Amino acid sequence: MLNRPLSVRRRNALALMCAGLAAALPSVARAADPEWPNAKPITWLVGFAPGGSADVLTRAVARQLSEKTGRPVVVDNRPGASGVLALHQAAKAAPDGYTLITLPGPILFAQQVPEVGKELQAVAMLAQGPMVLVGPASTAAPDLQALVKAIRQSPKDWSYASSGTGTSQHLAGELFNQVAGIQATHIPYKGGGQAIADVVGGQVPLAILGASPVLPHVQSGKLKAYAVTTRYRLETMPQVPTFQEAGFKDYEASQWFAVGVPVGTPEAYVQRLNGWFNAIVGSPALQDVLRASGTVKGGGTAQETARFISGDNQKWKKLAQQVKLKFD
Repeated sequence: MLNRPLSVRRRNALALMCAGLAAALPSVARAADPEWPNAKPITWLVGFAPGGSADVLTRAVARQLSEKTGRPVVVDNRPGASGVLALHQAAKAAPDGYTLITLPGPILFAQQVPEVGKELQAVAMLAQGPMVLVGPASTAAPDLQALVKAIRQSPKDWSYASSGTGTSQHLAGELFNQVAGIQATHIPYKGGGQAIADVVGGQVPLAILGASPVLPHVQSGKLKAYAVTTRYRLETMPQVPTFQEAGFKDYEASQWFAVGVPVGTPEAYVQRLNGWFNAIVGSPALQDVLRASGTVKGGGTAQETARFISGDNQKWKKLAQQVKLKFD
């Protein structure tokens, strides 16, 4: 009888140990699954409409990722709320290595949303590059200084389109307002591809967007490119000055594109994906895409990518607080 309580305690301890091991088995099995990523297609979420910079770059990289894995990579556009819908979908997905999401930035939100370091995990940086201020060529001012003068004279007549509230293009537009002392109204769209049609058609007088969607219309003469947002000019638009060259010395902004997965995705998968993405962004096949968008290749470890995303978003958050920027 004296041994019985001890036996019960041992049995309980053994039961708890077995339960703990059972709970750990799924993640261990995923980490060691020799079939990954061969069990099913990879879904790659993009929170913006087709045709914009994020979509164009994602599809180019996805094609090469499919070649490396030998499996289909399906790009799934889920536009809405400046990418929030896609972020929530990615955060809810199983952390099994079969769901990716493009993380464009910098980007700020009014509400709490899934983010890197919490619900999502960074995998790799794909590219970084400039945005371009454009307007309809038929009504264009001669240059950026003349444009600013016109906006100051009739501020209610001027607005600019972006790919969404809180996006890098929106932030670049608000920085333009700040350094130029103007108040052009922001008009958010669900992606750069959608915004372009209204700017070309003259429904919106200006837009700040990535180079990919605007380049064909600048080359065809339908759009006037006033300036690029980085310190360097675009190779594909060598005649277009930077904001700094056009007289705004305190202006500089860039956009970047990273890849994330749901938090809890096995580290072995994250590392393998990181290796594939680093190889892809450095490949000759992707250079034409990067050159057309004016971006430079990314790369680096998953940890470096996470640190960069956190730091850059914090920098722009400070600007938003300074100018009392609202995102609703």
